[in-house]
Amino acid sequence: MKWEGFVKKATVLTLSTAILVGGSGLVHAEEKSPQDYKEDYGTSTITRSDMKDMIKQHGDEDFTVPTFDASTIQNIPSATKVTEDGEEIKLDVWDTWPLQNADGTVAEYNGYHILFGLAGNPDNAEDTFIYLFYKKADENSIDSWKNAGRVFDDNDKFEANDKYLKDQSEEWSGSATFTSNGEIRLFYTNRTEFDEAKDLYGKQTLTTAQVNVSEIEEGALQVDSVEDHKSIFEGGDGSVYQNVMQAFGGDEINWKENHTLRDPHYIEDNGHKYLVFEANTGSDYGYSGESSLYNQAYYGNSNHFFQNEKGWLLNSPKKEYAELANGAIGIVEITDDYELKKVMEPLIVSNTVTDEIERPNIFKKDGKWYLFTSARGSKMTIDGIDDEDIYMLGYVSNSLTGEFKPMNKTGIVLHHDLDPYDITWNYAHYVIPQETTDEAVVTSYMTNRGYFEDHKSTFAPSFKLKLNNKKSSVVKDSILEQGQITLHGEN
Repeated sequence: MKWEGFVKKATVLTLSTAILVGGSGLVHAEEKSPQDYKEDYGTSTITRSDMKDMIKQHGDEDFTVPTFDASTIQNIPSATKVTEDGEEIKLDVWDTWPLQNADGTVAEYNGYHILFGLAGNPDNAEDTFIYLFYKKADENSIDSWKNAGRVFDDNDKFEANDKYLKDQSEEWSGSATFTSNGEIRLFYTNRTEFDEAKDLYGKQTLTTAQVNVSEIEEGALQVDSVEDHKSIFEGGDGSVYQNVMQAFGGDEINWKENHTLRDPHYIEDNGHKYLVFEANTGSDYGYSGESSLYNQAYYGNSNHFFQNEKGWLLNSPKKEYAELANGAIGIVEITDDYELKKVMEPLIVSNTVTDEIERPNIFKKDGKWYLFTSARGSKMTIDGIDDEDIYMLGYVSNSLTGEFKPMNKTGIVLHHDLDPYDITWNYAHYVIPQETTDEAVVTSYMTNRGYFEDHKSTFAPSFKLKLNNKKSSVVKDSILEQGQITLHGEN
């Protein structure tokens, strides 16, 4: 054999081997399967290709959550409650959302800013209820936030005379809007207990109520009552969004299943009212199961990438989780009376990638619709993303129901990979648009619930995020006060 011929053959062999290397670094020679198909069901998709490319963006300062000084982090002074035994305890406070105007900016209620948040006893994970915090609109410090207590009394779920509310066990995240009539309208998630004997499977229902608040003295608000407390949507027949019985109503429960139908976010567009929420795809929109692993639409990129990534996934310990993964950001239209009007197809899906894309947050700014969602690496099935990876993903569209395209090429907006036992660990990032500027405020909660004796889950220091169509960047040196929600008084 001539030397030049040997070199040519060796080169071909080397290139062929390189081409067959999949995402895991192992060699795959996957052929097209008769089970392969390509169907996007008319929805935008968080693809496996985008998530793998996102790994290369880890560490980019434009997308990295700022580093916070643990020695400066405070518990929320007002986050306390008195138990039935008369003991005052400090509460964990995690997911929060401000009272907002229809355009997403922070609303001012009689000179106050209002913040709803999930709070509870650190020693009792089932103690999860919505509290109302408030402060004067011109104040920013964590000390300025006062606590008006729980929004709902224990009897409110029964007095509503609602077939789903009567089984409520916990109150989960949502949103709140200041209506054109000057009323506070809250949207949240009613969650039942998980008790097979009672045929209750942690059912989640999008729920609403008008919250009546008054100023009892200068600087002090109280919750007087709630009214028009009712359920809106709980999944329907399961064709568009998976319902709880599809997830858990079979002969045997698969405890790897992660059913979601929660976190309703209220928006308006052209005189219509909508709720955007976390969900899972229903039977007509891809659903879940092994066949989903053969759908090229969920992979993105080229056929070559599809075949190799599919080959890795079919032989991966994450295969079953990928089969079950059918996360979605859903949308329903509601009436002027805040009742279900129309179930609409998902805005974006994450089939095979993750079952859980949380706390959707959407608003229109400068003619573009921005959609953000929180996600955990621990719930993903992507090689190279691990349990400590925390994300906020972002997507942009020219219309509310149009194609949502990933920001920053892959969808990455924020990322960190802190140890969960780091006091400055943070999650549930929430982008709040500001008037007359492209800089938004990002809030989140800090410190994992129940991890420390002295450090409770608390408002994280906020920071600025610059938005520019499909691009975003964390503003350098922009750390704000813990729990700050506007840029009032900032230079």
